Amino acid sequence: MPTHPSQGRAPLTLRIDRELTHPQVIELLREHLAGMHAESPPDKVHALDLGALRQPRITFLTAWRQGNDDGQADHQLVAFGAIKELDPLHGELKSMRTTARHLRQGAAQAILTELLAIAARRGYARVSLETGSTHGFEPAMAMYRRFGFVETGPFADYPVDPFSRFMTLKMV
Repeated sequence: MPTHPSQGRAPLTLRIDRELTHPQVIELLREHLAGMHAESPPDKVHALDLGALRQPRITFLTAWRQGNDDGQADHQLVAFGAIKELDPLHGELKSMRTTARHLRQGAAQAILTELLAIAARRGYARVSLETGSTHGFEPAMAMYRRFGFVETGPFADYPVDPFSRFMTLKMV
């Protein structure tokens, strides 16, 4: 997996994680699910839990940084994201999250860049996503727009819902 430079900090190392057993991964996933439930009604949260992220059709990507704020050499989980194959030509972004202390340092962009590279290698014609519609989702929506995603209607099995927003990127 690639290494990405990161604004004067130690570079990020991206890894595909098939097991999802590392304590830092489990903890960030808990934080992610709690954040989704804080922003949306319980029956409107489409974030996947640990078991669902282990499906064979899902590729789960993690971003790690060597060293921590104490100067020790431990690796820190910085962010994660996933892509799910809906069919041979269509992928769906799932469960993008950056740790609170690493926001706005390029980790989400590195994850998204690599997930889109995976989609391109697989030959997907498009990549879609569902996200929440409340104010807390605006930074993510802005990032997706910068990457060329446009708002669209529901896809796959998603219903029309005021708590959901849908975006799609046509792959070139």
